[in-house]
Amino acid sequence: MNQRQMFALGFFVVLLILLYQIAIVFRPFVLPVLWAVILAHMTFPLHRRLTALLGQRKGFSAAILTVAIIGLVVVPLVIFIVQLIEEAGRAYVLAKTWIDGGGLKTAPGQLSQLPIIGGYVQPILGRLVLSQGDLETSLLHNIQALSGFFVEQLTGLATNLFLLIMNFLVMLFTLFFFFKDGDRLYRNLYEVVPLDETHKKKIFMRLDVTLRAVVKGVIITAMVQGLLAGLAYAVLGVPFPVVLMALTALLAPLPFGGTAIIWLPVALYLYWVAPLWKAIVMLAWGAGVITMVDNFLRPMLIGKDAQLPVLFLFFSIIGGLAAYGMIGLFFGPILLAILMTAIQIYREEYLKKTSAKVVVE
Repeated sequence: MNQRQMFALGFFVVLLILLYQIAIVFRPFVLPVLWAVILAHMTFPLHRRLTALLGQRKGFSAAILTVAIIGLVVVPLVIFIVQLIEEAGRAYVLAKTWIDGGGLKTAPGQLSQLPIIGGYVQPILGRLVLSQGDLETSLLHNIQALSGFFVEQLTGLATNLFLLIMNFLVMLFTLFFFFKDGDRLYRNLYEVVPLDETHKKKIFMRLDVTLRAVVKGVIITAMVQGLLAGLAYAVLGVPFPVVLMALTALLAPLPFGGTAIIWLPVALYLYWVAPLWKAIVMLAWGAGVITMVDNFLRPMLIGKDAQLPVLFLFFSIIGGLAAYGMIGLFFGPILLAILMTAIQIYREEYLKKTSAKVVVE
């Protein structure tokens, strides 16, 4: 090893140590910074247009957009989350009271009185009730787990209010400077990535397409479907419409079933306890509006260039959510996109060269 190689090795060792120490220092701010990155990336085209209208005053445009995001995105989202958690707690108490009061025992007899479908549903539920103890325990456990998740989030918000406020302020501060200096920061990051220019271009392009596809084609579509379903739940007098709306939006990305997993049982519930027209309206609204939104809105928002496998995309979203929390909605698909791009580069750069070498020989 010559002197130049020893110097390079020492430099990279020092660099790795510095990066490790910086990672420790920056670790408390990772989540708010990531949220700022996502918000800035999605709204940066608007920032460019607004900057042009304001005579290239980037700071003024950044301030306006930061305040707008607070009013249009953050505040309504916080209000919705609080309502969701409160409603989930009430839903758990009501469900537990119904099960403890023997509601599961009397359900088969009540369902048998339903016209048309009563004769089919009653025997099925009757067989389930034969293992009533296990079924009651399972139902209580699942309901408690679902509502407990929401209640824990509310408790966490209350007990860590100071930390929440600090993270929020860090996100806003970071968002402002991403708007103001975003172009320069992106160029610097792009230059220091130690990859071939062609490979860097592919990876960064795939990351951009993936993030936009997740936000536009998955999350916005799911939100629209959830809002449409929630509107129907509220108008038709379904109990706990906010919880059901959140569950509908959460299950919307599923390639099979999707929103029907929620609105179809709701239609059956209305058929059981409400006038028949409400069940018919819910069924027609679910099949004719909520489900069709997915068929038309998702392809229009994602576009043809994303080329994302829906099944893997769904697993990356749900798995990311389970592993990293809300930020996993984006982090999971981004990891998937990097892996797919790396596989594509491997196939193009290695497999093709190996095949060409074999042919020549």
